[in-house]
Amino acid sequence: MLFTSSTFLFAFLPLVLAVYYVAPDRWRNALLLVASLLFYAWGQPVGVLLLPLSIAVNYATGRAIDRAHRDGHSALRWLRFGIGANLAFLFVAKYTFFALDNVNWVLGWLGIPAMTVRPFGLLLGISFFTFHAISYLVDIYWRKASAQRNIVDYGLYIALFPQLIAGPIIRYRDIALQLPKRRVNTEDLTEGTAIFLAGLAKKLLLANVLAVYADQAFSADPRDLSSSAAWLGVACYAGQIYFDFSGYSDMARGLCRLFGFRIVNNFDYPYISQSMQEFWRRWHISLSTWFRDYLYIPLGGNRLGPRRTAANLLVVFLLCGLWHGAQWNFVLWGLYHGAFLVLERSALVKSALAAMGAPLRHAYLLLAVSLGWVLFRADGLEHASRYYAAMFRIGGEGGTATLAVSPVLVVALCVAVVAATPAARALQRYWQSKVGRSGPNRASYEAAMTTWFAGLFAACLSFVALGAYNPFIYFRF
Repeated sequence: MLFTSSTFLFAFLPLVLAVYYVAPDRWRNALLLVASLLFYAWGQPVGVLLLPLSIAVNYATGRAIDRAHRDGHSALRWLRFGIGANLAFLFVAKYTFFALDNVNWVLGWLGIPAMTVRPFGLLLGISFFTFHAISYLVDIYWRKASAQRNIVDYGLYIALFPQLIAGPIIRYRDIALQLPKRRVNTEDLTEGTAIFLAGLAKKLLLANVLAVYADQAFSADPRDLSSSAAWLGVACYAGQIYFDFSGYSDMARGLCRLFGFRIVNNFDYPYISQSMQEFWRRWHISLSTWFRDYLYIPLGGNRLGPRRTAANLLVVFLLCGLWHGAQWNFVLWGLYHGAFLVLERSALVKSALAAMGAPLRHAYLLLAVSLGWVLFRADGLEHASRYYAAMFRIGGEGGTATLAVSPVLVVALCVAVVAATPAARALQRYWQSKVGRSGPNRASYEAAMTTWFAGLFAACLSFVALGAYNPFIYFRF
């Protein structure tokens, strides 16, 4: 079920909110867990069997780690079991065919018949709830959190429907105190609704519009594309993936707020960055900090010298790429970003970036990230290489086909450029500070903001009415 569907907006969400608010406090988590499982089953019925199994295994393992700590026994074996079980589950569900394709390539080279496996679909959200579970077990092992004794509360932490399919990745210790009991006040309702509507507008009014042109560029044979069309396709995809994923994250954050949960902001205007290091502090923050805390630092981080630091960064980003998808282009995309982070730590590159000045550093970041998006969006390595050839007219590749630049695209790109910066947020906060907390100016401000969000919602409804299937990009990860 999509957040952008009429079924969700006008049936599922209002019904869940109504039942949640009238239910006694002691029943609310159970009701929300059932609603979350129904939400998941709507898109993938098989998940109703596998998701509770994952919840049960990790709940029991967390209790075992906690009990081993209390009894003075080694909890490491339980941690290894839990991480191994989660990774095995993830590997089977997500990487079986990637591994099989590569094994079959080797077998073919050796003249041995290929192996076949009956195809099965990718479990929605498995990368996200697996990382939730692993961080939960590791935090218990590190004594940064205590095991949850109530399986309903633990199940809700894993399966809470706003963040179940595509994150953000929430640390258990950040939400543990919110699980037993929460209060929702007027501020939660108004701000939660506003955050949700902002995310809905990002998805429907910007990401989906830019997706039309990005899909045209990347679905065409790159040898037919002009250089300008190829670059425009990359620019549209850069906007599409940002507003698509940050829009989902905003919707998840807004929905959680309606149920009394406060979760992390997953994006902090990454396209205003001036280095790849800064970009990863602002892009998909919950994932980058997860890899930092649970992989990079345990590997040694930057404490063991420059060579080990470089190796650690490359390992982390190789796995980050593989986390995004079971294809070699995702692996190369991860290594590409890892290589930039290694280079930016060198004295030579540091001094060069410092000498460039802010505008050139910003241009460098946008160029580097945009070139990486080609690997991320392309259907495979051959497609990516041909697309690069079209962009730079390498080997004479690149035809004359262009993308039809409509007024809708021009407006969408202009709005996207502004929306990718904190300009609007700064203006709102400035206006807020001037009007104060009460009085006629405050009333005018609130009326203006209400009108603005009502207009956004009306515009979004016009897109919802079209009934187009528009899944979020990160659903496939």
